[in-house]
Amino acid sequence: MFDLYIGNKNYSSWSLRAWLLLKHFGLPFREHLVSVAGRDYNAALKPLAGNARVPCLHDDGFQVWESIAIAEYLAERHPQMWPGDVQARARARSISAEMHAGFAKVRTAMPMNLKLKLKGKPATPEVQRDIDRIVEIWTEARTQFARGDGPWLFGDFSIADAMYAPIAWRFHIYNVELPPLAAAYRDTVLAHPAVREWYDAALTETEAHAHYDGLAAEYGGPR
Repeated sequence: MFDLYIGNKNYSSWSLRAWLLLKHFGLPFREHLVSVAGRDYNAALKPLAGNARVPCLHDDGFQVWESIAIAEYLAERHPQMWPGDVQARARARSISAEMHAGFAKVRTAMPMNLKLKLKGKPATPEVQRDIDRIVEIWTEARTQFARGDGPWLFGDFSIADAMYAPIAWRFHIYNVELPPLAAAYRDTVLAHPAVREWYDAALTETEAHAHYDGLAAEYGGPR
């Protein structure tokens, strides 16, 4: 059985990605919650992960960190986590890597905080570029690869959907206006039973971090 070390469910977007994959595909694992207090290097996490970050997957003591690496490690045993078609699989890997490495502007401007429901405000040009690119990615996947076969980016749920799940939450939290296809995909993600389970657990957490919680005033207060 796997052991997965994750951060606070209210804040830890990267943890959600790995957790959601394990949950969706029904893989048995033990969940270990650790605090993500502090935004810099956390030496207390070093025994749990080589990079002192969460999430980190333990497989009989062997550590795999970074969400994209965890996903690939799991897909070695469960290839259905990627699309079956070779071109769809390549595109899913491309956009998953792009999510892992990019969109810093939108992630900085809209930190994960599931307890917030904000009015939102006009995005800066840099943030809007990230939003537009994500909408482009979702639209292309849904129209060129899913082709009505299922509600996910490539028809069936894949690693790509897990990688973009926190973005769907961010767009919801910060009230980002989306075109109909992207909005429908966002709603599909938020309705996933495991995503709802994560959200319900996040609402019960009591640990708070001022850096994230203070964004309510900046983004116009509650809806």
